[in-house]
Amino acid sequence: MVTLRTLQLGILLMIVVGAVTFYLLSRSPESIELTTPVPSTESVASASSGFPIHDEPKPLPALAFIDGNRQKRTLASFEGKLVLLNIWATWCAPCREEMPTLDRLQAMLGSTSFEVVALSIDNAEVSLIEDFYAELGLEALADYVDPAGSAMTALNVVGIPATLLLSPQGDEIGRMLGPAEWDAPEMVDTIRMYLSAE
Repeated sequence: MVTLRTLQLGILLMIVVGAVTFYLLSRSPESIELTTPVPSTESVASASSGFPIHDEPKPLPALAFIDGNRQKRTLASFEGKLVLLNIWATWCAPCREEMPTLDRLQAMLGSTSFEVVALSIDNAEVSLIEDFYAELGLEALADYVDPAGSAMTALNVVGIPATLLLSPQGDEIGRMLGPAEWDAPEMVDTIRMYLSAE
C-alpha cells in the first residue's frame, strides 16, 4: 500500500528530475530544437563555421512585424537579400551579450545584398528597442519588433536567441540556437561565401 509519505517523496523526486532536466537543456540550447532536423555532419562542415546549414532550403511562413518607422514589414520585404534573422528580446541576457557582434557584422557586411535583421519579440513599442540600442551603443542595426510575439511560433523557435540564415529567395538555409560571436572571422567568411555564390 502506498503511504502519503511515499507519494510525497515520489512527487518531490519528479520535481527535482524535471528541474535538473530543464537546467541541462537550457545550458545547451542546440539540443532542444524539437522539430528542425539536425543537419548532417557534412552540411555543418560545409559551412566552415559551425553554423548549422540544412541539406535543402526550407520555405518559411509569412511573418509580419514593425520597423523603426512604425511601418508593417514582412520577411518578403527582404527578398533579394541574404538575411541573418536573429530572434531576441531585451530581457534575454545571452541576447544582450551577442547584440554588439551582430551590430559589427551589419556594419561590416550590410549592403543591398545582405542584412542582419534583429527581430525583437518584446511586447513593446519600437521606442524600447531604440533605447536598448542606444544603451549598448548599437548603430548599424535597424529597429524591428514583433509585439504580437508571433515569430517564435511561426518560425518554430523554441528558445532565444535563435538565428536563421535566409536565402535571397526567402528560404531558411541554416539555423542556430544560442548566442554566437557573429563578427568572428569564420562567421564573416561564411556570410561572404554565400554572398559570393549569388
